[in-house]
Amino acid sequence: MSFTLFLARRLLLACVFGLGGATAQAENWPGDDWASQLTPPSTALSELERYAFPTRDDATRQGVRTDALLVIRDGQVVYERYAAPTTADTAHLTWSMAKSLLATTMGVAYGEGHFRLDAPAADYYPPFAAHPQVKIGHLLNWASGLNWQEDYEYAPLKSSVVAMLYTRGRSDMAAFTAAHNADAEPGQRFRYSSGDSNVLAAALKNMVGAEAYADYPWTALFDPLGIKTAVWERDAAGTFVGSSYAYMSARDLARVGLLMQRDGRWGEQQLLPKAWVEFNRTPFANYQPQAEKPGEAVPGGQWWLNVAVAGAGKPWPDAPSNMLVASGHWGQGLYVLPDEKLVIVRYADDRDASFDRNHFLKLVLAAMATEVQP
Repeated sequence: MSFTLFLARRLLLACVFGLGGATAQAENWPGDDWASQLTPPSTALSELERYAFPTRDDATRQGVRTDALLVIRDGQVVYERYAAPTTADTAHLTWSMAKSLLATTMGVAYGEGHFRLDAPAADYYPPFAAHPQVKIGHLLNWASGLNWQEDYEYAPLKSSVVAMLYTRGRSDMAAFTAAHNADAEPGQRFRYSSGDSNVLAAALKNMVGAEAYADYPWTALFDPLGIKTAVWERDAAGTFVGSSYAYMSARDLARVGLLMQRDGRWGEQQLLPKAWVEFNRTPFANYQPQAEKPGEAVPGGQWWLNVAVAGAGKPWPDAPSNMLVASGHWGQGLYVLPDEKLVIVRYADDRDASFDRNHFLKLVLAAMATEVQP
């Protein structure tokens, strides 16, 4: 069914079933492109732009650098700006937002009955047989219990992820992860791990079959959403690098955000089971905030949450507690705010610690403040 016909049907139903003088609101969905209703200039919008797009000396790579900022409200573009060389058509590196894209792709496979959350990961990825107690759900919560060091350019010699992506692990990233020893019981401890994500990406191959796997992110997720710009690198073993190496335009990434904002539904199709979306939004049961990392986001199912847990406050105090976040290195972010009907995409190249996500979100909410229709 075309989106034009879909919207016509929605409008007809609204007219027929509208009660008590209330007007039912037709939903906005992107077709080949997004509809736009741009937010008018304001002091709050100017403050957001000054923060997100400051003048920066790229020779030092210090300070905030936003490559793209896109805001969708109720299925329409309300703000969009890019900084060269990034454009609306640029397939930007998502870094660890790829983990949330992987989880969303796996949600389709879950709905098709290809795996269970409580099944051992080794059932779908035999090289993980040395860790028989690790379940798929543990990996989705970054709770495998493996002795993994997620350090980046600041500690490369001890970093598991640097070795996986760039040196001895890069030919088969899932096998490299599987060779790590455990130092905790599965499911008892959160430890952020790109390795856990790449084991999931390898397991997906056996879940859906090797032939279907080659195109599965497209046939399962990207094509139904109308995503045209996606690129997803694979390692030498043919496994999608689910931790890090997916690329797409800001407008295409926003389609994934809208899918999650609307509980896994795309038009009239329930593309993701509601139970899967609820799992993504559920905090890992044994998560304990770390004193040395104040303000750290709370892990869900390969997505991040803004909830108060274990006596700690919300990671981003000025943002809604039900916000769902895909987060990536150097400031990449996809923010889904269901009650506000907002989807925010930010691509960036922040090389230092000066970018303040909470302040950024506070500025976006102020700039986009409007009465939201029920």
